[in-house]
Amino acid sequence: MVVYLTAATMAVEIAFGYHSKSMALLADGWHMMSHAAALGLSWIAYIYSRREANNTKFRQGTGKILSLAGYTSALILLAIAIMMAIESAQRFFAPQVIKFGEAIWVAIIGLVVNGVSAVFLHHKEEHSDHNIRSAYLHVIADGLTSVTAIIALSAGLFWRLYWLDPVSGIFSSILITRWAIGLAVNSGRDLLDYGGKG
Repeated sequence: MVVYLTAATMAVEIAFGYHSKSMALLADGWHMMSHAAALGLSWIAYIYSRREANNTKFRQGTGKILSLAGYTSALILLAIAIMMAIESAQRFFAPQVIKFGEAIWVAIIGLVVNGVSAVFLHHKEEHSDHNIRSAYLHVIADGLTSVTAIIALSAGLFWRLYWLDPVSGIFSSILITRWAIGLAVNSGRDLLDYGGKG
């Protein structure tokens, strides 16, 4: 359910981001896309690892499938963050006319979807299952990005602080980069069996 909600909202935000010329909304959409990819990979990894749980060809079980999905997702996130940072920098030096009213409403819808997704993911397994915990933190972080976008767009609409829009995009790219590096490190350690008992 969270994957479907995130993917649908991502498509709307990216489409309206280009339509309204808002880098803040576009960054929020790309940020949500990164989370949709991460959640989708985790979902597929869960399905595959459960289906192959009794396959003896996996000598140490199928647990590393989830780690591999996480590491792959981290690489995708880094690529998206770099693209976002470049486009935000270009918009900073070459501002575009933004349709603030439309962009704000779409950003608010994105925030509501993140709130609903957080409710779906917040249950007792969240504290014992690292993947569910990770997914929960993703939508919380995405909600914060939506708040940032709403603030930047509102500042542009009411106080003509247009520079906040590309700055919001840069902020989002930094947030994604930090999250992606953390995910790459943690999933990479699992893949290499780093940190286990000697």
